[in-house]
Amino acid sequence: MRTAPPVRLPRSGHLSGCADGRYGDNGGVAANGAARLLVLGAGPAQLGVLAAARRRGLTVVAADRDPLAPGFRLADRRAIVSIEDEPAIERLARAEAVDGVVAAGTDHAVAIAARVALRLGLPHPLSPETAQLAVSKQRQRERLAGAGISQPRSIVCRSLEEVVAAADELGYPCVIEAPNRLGERGVGLATDRDAVAAAAADALAEWRGEHCLVEELVGSRLVTVDAFSVGGRLVALTVTDREQAPAPAFGVTLAQLWPADLDESETGAVVELAAAAAAALGVETGPTTTQVLLGERGALLAKLSARLGGGHDAELCRSALGVDLNDLAVSAALGEEAGLPRLVPMRHAGGACVRFVVAPPGELREVHGVEEAGDVDGVEWVRVYREPGHVFRPLRRASDRAGAVLAVGATRDAAIAAAGAAAAEIRFVTEPVEVVA
Repeated sequence: MRTAPPVRLPRSGHLSGCADGRYGDNGGVAANGAARLLVLGAGPAQLGVLAAARRRGLTVVAADRDPLAPGFRLADRRAIVSIEDEPAIERLARAEAVDGVVAAGTDHAVAIAARVALRLGLPHPLSPETAQLAVSKQRQRERLAGAGISQPRSIVCRSLEEVVAAADELGYPCVIEAPNRLGERGVGLATDRDAVAAAAADALAEWRGEHCLVEELVGSRLVTVDAFSVGGRLVALTVTDREQAPAPAFGVTLAQLWPADLDESETGAVVELAAAAAAALGVETGPTTTQVLLGERGALLAKLSARLGGGHDAELCRSALGVDLNDLAVSAALGEEAGLPRLVPMRHAGGACVRFVVAPPGELREVHGVEEAGDVDGVEWVRVYREPGHVFRPLRRASDRAGAVLAVGATRDAAIAAAGAAAAEIRFVTEPVEVVA
């Protein structure tokens, strides 16, 4: 596929080299009259929805501040712009005359997409109010508490002194989160009182708001419910376990495992909680990914995101059940009807696993073993996110992961084994650099 030159959006709001915004992949007017979809983000978390739009033959406009974002290879039009820059995103959507806008895989632009769609008169599955509730942890907590939904205890703090007092009240270990106005979260884990200041500093490093949240750390089990709502009815599809990275990479997933190791009653409880949360936040249509904590107090709602999951959740669902959540998200963004028949599972596998791979810190020189990994029985695909020259940081955030493997099997254990064998084949050659920020 030939990719068009990038669109650069200066703050003046002009598109360089753009007369009327109607470009195809050769820089001219799109000849096939295909619908135009704006995808906010072109990173690893957006690869699935970009590929789904591509399979449909849509004209795909992708926006990302990283000119080397891996998803740009799937786009007809590239805009080098931050997806957190709402005025620039609106100018881009107007200039490209898009028919829909989708924010998948990350909370950063979910509310922006809903507001821009409303102002441009475009269809969108979420109202701006619901989208804002979904990305604001504090507002979400307040709304869910009002609906009687069980959650971890949480205290709003506006100073380090309040953080220390809240941590003492909730007990250790505890989680310190600093959400900004867009829903991005800095997260730190405080194991004891001496660690509170360091955890708060981690959480507040990119803080743009006026508060942070201190929350109790509940239980050792975290499961994810990936679902799609039609007419206010949530249809749960996959319920997965997560394998989490060790500290200091708190909250970073290393593997998604399906099906979750739950009995029937536990599965029913987490699905019921996800459905109640979606209803309380006003989600009528579109994908949701809901994190549920399991502990001595039963199922607690950790977080609902009104979007596709960022850990290749939709691709796992497609391989496991035959339900294409990425394509459904595209339909929702374009205002198409996504009827219940498209949500009927056609079970394709007994188990599925997404296994993430991590590179040694430093500048990437070479990657070996990708073909061998792809040849492992049961492997659906292997993705390496970055090209040589990229500098990997020590694993702290999801964006520090180097790639992923998706495998299926007759059982969950078989899928896990296949994904692990494939991941073991992949070798990253990096060169140390003086500073890895």
